[in-house]
Amino acid sequence: MKKYGKRYNQAKENISNEEMSKEDSLNLCKETSTAKFDESVDIVFSLGIDAEDAEQNLRTTVSLPNGTGKEVKIAVFAGGEQLSEAESAGADIVGGKELATKVASEEKLDVDIVISTPEMMAEVGQLGKILGPKGLMPNPKTGTVTPNVAKAVEDFKKGKVEIKNDKLGNVHLSIGKSSFDTNQLLENLNEVIEEVEKARPASTKGDYIKSVHISSTMGPSIAVDINL
Repeated sequence: MKKYGKRYNQAKENISNEEMSKEDSLNLCKETSTAKFDESVDIVFSLGIDAEDAEQNLRTTVSLPNGTGKEVKIAVFAGGEQLSEAESAGADIVGGKELATKVASEEKLDVDIVISTPEMMAEVGQLGKILGPKGLMPNPKTGTVTPNVAKAVEDFKKGKVEIKNDKLGNVHLSIGKSSFDTNQLLENLNEVIEEVEKARPASTKGDYIKSVHISSTMGPSIAVDINL
């Protein structure tokens, strides 16, 4: 059984198992964020989907109005002028075939997002064993396979984030930092909820969003009633 620290246990005492309104849950999340660093505020959706059915898997994006508060590191695979455009837009690593060869040789790519032009996907596709397990493989559904790599870099730097479920049908993502004010977090939260609802697979039946919880990085989980 996982053991929690004194700070966590004290924070947990102030939380019931009952669902709270979005605003109240965010306020409580901020109150129970007592670490010495600026904790992330994370949300978890438990969805009524069959994660083993490819048609019921979620993979989309949402642009958070107030960003995530986190610096994202981006690699871009492209050629010609698109490389310099991506670099000017803020890409951290850029390259073409030579970059793909380097990544294949070193068997690692230390970034948060990988973006590619359609033409480069033949090369990037060879890196599936490296990028796939980290969830970094570019995908047209998330705007990470695009002819306009510079625009994609700008969008992700400003706060565009990916929404995708894990093997258990849960969606995890950060909606900001505990230093954000409640209204900023609420705007981000509402945007995520709207996108998750919009992305509901047509083949799902019954309850789609089964539960929603938020927490800070080191804080306890808080149940949220997304209708309040």
